[in-house]
Amino acid sequence: MRTSDFYFDLPEELIAQDPLEDRSSSRLLVLNKDTGNLKHGHFRDILDYLLPGDCLVLNNTRVIPARLIGHKEDTDATIELLLLKRLDNDVWETLVKPGKKARKGARIQFGDGLLRAEIIDVLEDGNRLVHFEYEGIFEEVLDRLGEMPLPPYITHKLSDKNRYQTVYAKYDGSAAAPTAGLHFTNELLKEVEDKGIKIAYVTLHVGLGTFRPVKVDDVTNHQMHSEFYQVSEEAAQIINDTKKNGGRVICVGTTSCRTIESASDENGVVQAGSDNTQIFIYPGYQFKVLDCLITNFHLPESTLIMLVSALAGKDNVLSAYETAVKERYRFFSFGDAMFVTNNKI
Repeated sequence: MRTSDFYFDLPEELIAQDPLEDRSSSRLLVLNKDTGNLKHGHFRDILDYLLPGDCLVLNNTRVIPARLIGHKEDTDATIELLLLKRLDNDVWETLVKPGKKARKGARIQFGDGLLRAEIIDVLEDGNRLVHFEYEGIFEEVLDRLGEMPLPPYITHKLSDKNRYQTVYAKYDGSAAAPTAGLHFTNELLKEVEDKGIKIAYVTLHVGLGTFRPVKVDDVTNHQMHSEFYQVSEEAAQIINDTKKNGGRVICVGTTSCRTIESASDENGVVQAGSDNTQIFIYPGYQFKVLDCLITNFHLPESTLIMLVSALAGKDNVLSAYETAVKERYRFFSFGDAMFVTNNKI
């Protein structure tokens, strides 16, 4: 299976640069995963496809303002840090630009010294381990100085940080948003529950690797990044009861999908607990828990379009993407949505 098998031509002007004023007014392309049939609508129409007894799985991770712009203490050169993973209270794995100015021992300050950092190690992949120094509470300092780590394909500045958060974001830790969830409003979620659909909240802290391109020709040789996930006893029971009672498990986003597939045993029973996952889902994968998927439109040749293709078939997915391009759907993080389902349409 070749990476190039998942290529499609995307005009740059279809990459959404700004979120819509009304989250639920984005467009929705519904794809029957078995027949390839398509139907067009708007995201709020998702209620028409959800059935009493179904379960929505939502990733309640919260994006931290992980992008820091500072200056080297000795030369005043500008340095950019992107926080990737907290390893200890004040030690983080980071991505640093430009790397050549961030050798071991280099010291950087942010916000006129409100936050200071020292490069304590350079890892094999080029990432840096950084030790931070500050007074007070780190999260409060970061909230004051940090910026939202928007994906590289978004060039517009975000005026409201909360628009890169889901309305149900709860636990700090992500370097990127679980963007399929950005379409939900609190009002829409209440309508979902009022219709008899259960909601299970899981947590997966999205790493920067979600944007990392697949650089190998053979898909099976790609190495996924590691991400931390947690599934509560309550969420596991809701999901397992849904399956037991014949309902559908519908994941909102690829991160929710990877969480429950990682947390399930060989019989498809989701286990409560926490761990790190490097699960890579591509065509040929047999889903153990997930039945349907709400997702955004993804980058060509990305692991995300491969995951969607594992569920609905590569030909069906690429045909749907071709239609989305033709119909001028908006792509990527702030773009429109797709519902991959078994509903008759």
